[in-house]
Amino acid sequence: MDVDTAIRSRISTRAFKPAPLPEKLVREILDVARWAPSGGNVQPWKVVAVAGAERDKVIELARAAAMANPAGEVGDHPIYPEDLWEPHRSWRFKVGEDMYALLGIPREDKMARFAHLARNMEFFGAPTALFFIIDKRMGHGQWAHMGMFMQSVALAAEARGVATCMQEFWARSRETLKKHFALPDTEMIYCGMALGRADPTAKVNTLRSDRAEVDEFATFKGF
Repeated sequence: MDVDTAIRSRISTRAFKPAPLPEKLVREILDVARWAPSGGNVQPWKVVAVAGAERDKVIELARAAAMANPAGEVGDHPIYPEDLWEPHRSWRFKVGEDMYALLGIPREDKMARFAHLARNMEFFGAPTALFFIIDKRMGHGQWAHMGMFMQSVALAAEARGVATCMQEFWARSRETLKKHFALPDTEMIYCGMALGRADPTAKVNTLRSDRAEVDEFATFKGF
């Protein structure tokens, strides 16, 4: 698979087959992704990969944390800015509405929407999950480098027929996971990623979120 195809075909998969991924395959994906760029070659990423009983334990802990604190444990690093502005607010709103419309969940059915959101805690059925960890002392540049690394993971997986879903949702369980993974005080969970084989029969996996056209975000000068 060429790079263009991998970029265009990657989606946020929200329904997976339960078949486990071999550790060798997960290692291979990370072995490719480690060549992602970072300023000064700082390589500010760490990864915890979970599967099997460890995956189940993480799900159990996340459920308990959600019951104890429905607002989550996002802390000083919220998933989105408090007052998201245009056009970003509309993009976010539209992808949510498109997904729930595809699933046949009306806007007024808050319980059904919450139930689908809670599927994040189960990695949407994926047998493997990755947690991306960054040192809180890193600057905004290193956070961007983490994004480059995560994209590299997703594309390396896509090229091998492995679907992914990047899950900022896991910011809601940062403190719980930090304690469980015995991370030092300086480190934090940045994001999670579900990893597995996509369920081709799931309607939710037909969702394709829109993207702005090039002329909406790029300015060309001197050409």
